[in-house]
Amino acid sequence: MKFSVLLSTFFLALVLKASAQTTPDRYTQLQQNFVDLKFGMFIHFNIPTYADADWPDPQASPALFNPKKLNCDQWAKAAKSANMTYGCLTTKHHSGFCIWDTKTTDYNVMNSPLKKDVVKEYVDAFRKNNLKVMLYYSILDTHHMLRKGHITPNHFEMVKAQITELLTKYGKIEALIIDGWDAPWSRISYDDISFEDVYMLIKSLQPECVVMDLNGAKYPGEGLFYSDIKTYEMGAGQRISKETNRMPALACLPLQSSWFWKTNFPATAVKEPAKMVAELKSLNDVDCNFILNVAPNRDGVFDDNAIAALKEIGKQWSHGGPAPKLAPTGAPIISSNLAKNKPANSSWSDDMDISDFANDDDFQTSWRSSTTVAKPWYEVDFGKDIAFNAITLTEKAPNIKTFHAEYLQNGVWKPLAKNNNASRVKINRFDRVYGSKVRVWIDAADKQASIAELGVYNERR
Repeated sequence: MKFSVLLSTFFLALVLKASAQTTPDRYTQLQQNFVDLKFGMFIHFNIPTYADADWPDPQASPALFNPKKLNCDQWAKAAKSANMTYGCLTTKHHSGFCIWDTKTTDYNVMNSPLKKDVVKEYVDAFRKNNLKVMLYYSILDTHHMLRKGHITPNHFEMVKAQITELLTKYGKIEALIIDGWDAPWSRISYDDISFEDVYMLIKSLQPECVVMDLNGAKYPGEGLFYSDIKTYEMGAGQRISKETNRMPALACLPLQSSWFWKTNFPATAVKEPAKMVAELKSLNDVDCNFILNVAPNRDGVFDDNAIAALKEIGKQWSHGGPAPKLAPTGAPIISSNLAKNKPANSSWSDDMDISDFANDDDFQTSWRSSTTVAKPWYEVDFGKDIAFNAITLTEKAPNIKTFHAEYLQNGVWKPLAKNNNASRVKINRFDRVYGSKVRVWIDAADKQASIAELGVYNERR
């Protein structure tokens, strides 16, 4: 218990230290640096490697993890042969096995036959080969019962302690790719494990570490929600718009037929190098970094067919220098949405598309105003005065040209913000206010006014 209290005090101090946020110019530069990397290697290597399944038994014994020929230098040289610039290793996947020397759980590589810190082996090998280092970490952890309906404060402490180890023991980490959060299959919300707390912890430990949540598909492509970079898991059907994208992005795909190694991989053809090169070029053209997964086998090395494919990719593609200059995006939304599922009201709605649909945390549903209403309005009721300093308004399609917002304080409506942004994601940040309601007035719209989601936030600044 004393150790837990000390940890909590330590983390609070770090988070408070991080309250001085990255400047807008520096934030844009970090995004630019990431997009400039263009092409990297995802490395899914963990207990699933030994189970012939991406989702193994979460109680699988550490004794299974036994890569007798582990060779991270081979991984790095294979990445170099493809002209990749970085790697990203799965430090912990959804079944909770840690492949570093963690002090947070016995379910780790030091209790396997290998008894070596794989994360250290990886970072040392990639840096020796002049490649940058990124890490992957899963919030969902079925071994430790960190899943919907079972989450406790101890789980939150474990997450913070593990991330602290990863960001303090291995030097500079260019990016942390987080998975298993706010996804339909994990159902762990950004409130169950506070995204803002974790994000601020990461930035306090390594201010230049780019944070990416791999499950941001439900959020609109035009805005940054809970990620420094937009992410697209192509194998799950997520596709970046190659016509309209204006956000720095990451897209991922496995070279083999799945993320973790399977027993049929050595005799099964990998994806065609020419097609991977064409995909890479088209993604780079729209400010998107491409990370191609290559799965090591049970010996801890790449199969010959994967090695050959990477060499062929390197023959067909070269880096070619920095990407075009990015437009500033502003900081991402990282706070809890205070408007989510609160009582809502509006001017007359169109048919069944009533006010509840604009704060249901679903960007595919919308409140729509009746065409008979000349000046539509929409409001959320918090039931008491709360603090907030940002609002977002997201549409399915960009029809609203101008709107203004107000808030109710002590029975008096006060002006809050005006917006004439033509994008379908409209963000307003302002000095903190206190109020019991927020109301949005639609001043001008091309077509029938509608709101997919209204967000209200109390950001730490």
